[in-house]
Amino acid sequence: MKRETREYNYDWMMWTIVENAAAAFDGSRKEYETLLRFIPNFRDSLDAIVRQGEPGVLLIKLMAKYLRNCINAPRQGKKTALTTFCFAPPVLYAFDVVPVVLEPMTVMGTFILQRGTAEYLDYCCEAGFTETSCSSQRGALGAYLAGLAVRPDFIICDSPGICDTNANSYSFASAYLGIPFYQLNYPSTLTGSRATDYHRQDFRGLVAFLEEQTGTALDIERFRQVIAEMRKQSVLISEFNELQRIVPSPVPGIFNLFLYSGNFLMGGTEDFTSLLESMLKTVRQNAAQGRAGTLSGRERARGFFSYIDHYTTDLRFWSFLERHDISHLGCILSTFWQENAPYSGDRPDSVYRVKDADLDDMIDSLALQVSRMPMVKSIRGPYDAPDMWLDDTLTMTRLLRTDFVAYFGTIGCRNTWGMVKPYARDLEREGMPTLILYADAFDDRVQSWEAVIDRIQEFLALRRIGAGRTA
Repeated sequence: MKRETREYNYDWMMWTIVENAAAAFDGSRKEYETLLRFIPNFRDSLDAIVRQGEPGVLLIKLMAKYLRNCINAPRQGKKTALTTFCFAPPVLYAFDVVPVVLEPMTVMGTFILQRGTAEYLDYCCEAGFTETSCSSQRGALGAYLAGLAVRPDFIICDSPGICDTNANSYSFASAYLGIPFYQLNYPSTLTGSRATDYHRQDFRGLVAFLEEQTGTALDIERFRQVIAEMRKQSVLISEFNELQRIVPSPVPGIFNLFLYSGNFLMGGTEDFTSLLESMLKTVRQNAAQGRAGTLSGRERARGFFSYIDHYTTDLRFWSFLERHDISHLGCILSTFWQENAPYSGDRPDSVYRVKDADLDDMIDSLALQVSRMPMVKSIRGPYDAPDMWLDDTLTMTRLLRTDFVAYFGTIGCRNTWGMVKPYARDLEREGMPTLILYADAFDDRVQSWEAVIDRIQEFLALRRIGAGRTA
């Protein structure tokens, strides 16, 4: 790692940039436009978010608050837990623990820094970790291994068997940093009494671990407040998903990014509830006007991104879709399987339910929520088994009336690379045009954004997707 890269802590850099961006909204439009001239590397990402109006401003403020919590936790006497986007954070907020979520921290670097996160990615390999692991963790993990961020107090991981490279990243970090590690495990099936009982007992072990690490017993009233926010968010996310079914979709594609990043960072908090409410105001207005969420307000094609999105180079992925009147109808990261979601209606065993009658109910609710987080639900067993990836994708594409499916991953996504071709073949047999993209969603060095655009445009043209369709 270059000496210059070690000059500033990674989390501090992310915070100062996002904090100043958030403060800019308290001034005039002229002041904001002047600011853009002084941030050439971040201006496109910032403006892609801000042009969404109030929801964009709230997202930036949510990110600023989250990063502020991360860097201030030690001086405020709070514990920090290094964790993954596969893990739902409400239980951590119930213990007043600050979650440090590696994957969104990586995405912030790819959005903000001119050089991206390449040096932090590579530092993991310098420290002895494999270069074939997932870049979504390594992009930020390198900073933590190098001591360029607030040192986490402990690690919580819940992805063994779902994504072994994800689990190995956190296991390696625990050994390298010498900090405690708790790992939730998952049976290969989702439903049935044995799987449910396993999740509940395993999660109780996590609660005991948190009590040991924080030195405090679970605060029942605080826990109940978090559960109440979870219930509100479940209802709001379900309405968001329902509105995506409209043709044209009134949901701006980038709102899917807002949805899942807000949930990964601050699920169970009032800040995330406020963001959801603001997004829904915009979406309801678009729906009432018969307007699509694209830049022009028209829709020529509807796409479902069956795994993750593309996060490098200034949010150009979402800008590309907006300019070409393509509605982004979500991805695996924006499907949470709450009981009132439109895609959950005929699959009652696949969902989680929010209950708060007593402590056991609340713990069970969180256990089942975590067991149905993106990836954890869909990729824990054979891709074509009931309630798994193929089944979930077909449910979403039929419900949302999509025109095509596209796959983005990383070079480390071995669980999906091992089955993505038969998965795509099966989708095609069901009449769903499917594109496999060989880029790394977090590292442009694997395949340039220009090459990705060429592949997408070629696919849309050859399959005549959106051709001749009135927007």
